[in-house]
Amino acid sequence: QVQLVESGGGLVQAGGSLRLSCAASGRTFSIYGMGWFRQAPGKEREFVAGISWSGGSTMYADSVKGRFTVSRDNAKNTVYLQMNNLKSEDTAVYYCAAGSTRWGTSTGHYDYWGQGTQVTVSS
Repeated sequence: QVQLVESGGGLVQAGGSLRLSCAASGRTFSIYGMGWFRQAPGKEREFVAGISWSGGSTMYADSVKGRFTVSRDNAKNTVYLQMNNLKSEDTAVYYCAAGSTRWGTSTGHYDYWGQGTQVTVSS
């Protein structure tokens, strides 16, 4: 099992920045890749960004390219999501996820999920 705990959410004005963290524990050696997703009220959970656990490959949703950066610190078993130039449409609960055999843009690629952290962007 892998446990994931997100932190760093909060209230920020449009144009501001936040950095989310996702700390992994447990069988972290089994992690193949990590992803960040978000879910706004009344909407489906959507992919934001992902990163491979060992190779550093990344991918982003078009809506966040150039504004968000995903990174990892394997020594700390932590993945980060740096969010700059935030917009009101970025308001959502943000979840991190871990895949043990694959990673990608679909929720089905991931086996473990954190509890989520709220990000609210005021305009």
